[in-house]
Amino acid sequence: MRLRQLPFDFPPWQTVYWYFVRWEKAKVTEGILAILRRRVRMAQGREEEPSAGIIDSQSVQGADTVGRESRGYDAGKKINGRKRFIVTDTLGLLLVVCVMAASVQDRDGAKTILLSAYLVTPIRLVFADAGFAGALVEWSQRILRTTLHIVRKAPGQVGFAVIARRWVVERSLAWLTSHRRLARDYERHPATSEAMIRWAAISGMARRLTRGHAATRQQARALIGRPEQ
Repeated sequence: MRLRQLPFDFPPWQTVYWYFVRWEKAKVTEGILAILRRRVRMAQGREEEPSAGIIDSQSVQGADTVGRESRGYDAGKKINGRKRFIVTDTLGLLLVVCVMAASVQDRDGAKTILLSAYLVTPIRLVFADAGFAGALVEWSQRILRTTLHIVRKAPGQVGFAVIARRWVVERSLAWLTSHRRLARDYERHPATSEAMIRWAAISGMARRLTRGHAATRQQARALIGRPEQ
């Protein structure tokens, strides 16, 4: 963590780090995330707890502070760093996150995050893209009693097109990377990366509650263009 670069009006970095470590041990961010997610869902006229989720992954470059033991090379994206796996609800609100080396295949990394989603949420239906197809579908049904529904492109599709269900989680990943701290992975430990992602999601949900709706494309671009407050 680059705590020694805190703004001058913050407490000493040792104090901030002391609270950060203890809050993570107490799962404070996970608790805040769950409370805000329920409030956003209720404000949107949904049930407090989701019945379906969406999974996706994102490879990001790792800074020099990312240790060799927790980084890898994603040959498909040509990225040396880490891979973020997230599961959101159908509104795009973060449920669980897991950070691994970028060299981890989607089908392998998905087992860890699907298990996390199984343990902490009631969802038993998860939408995914074709990168998660194959034996993972049968494994998810057999081990977790969770249906992994693969959403494929329309036959003959050429070029970009918005795909039902999948665009929601892809938008959530874009929102996360609009935070400068998440544009790359700077953290020495994957658990710290996961914590930073949860804090970014908390910020997004708090803004959504105060606005009463999700950010429009123009608002999202404006947020990307200015530093986080």
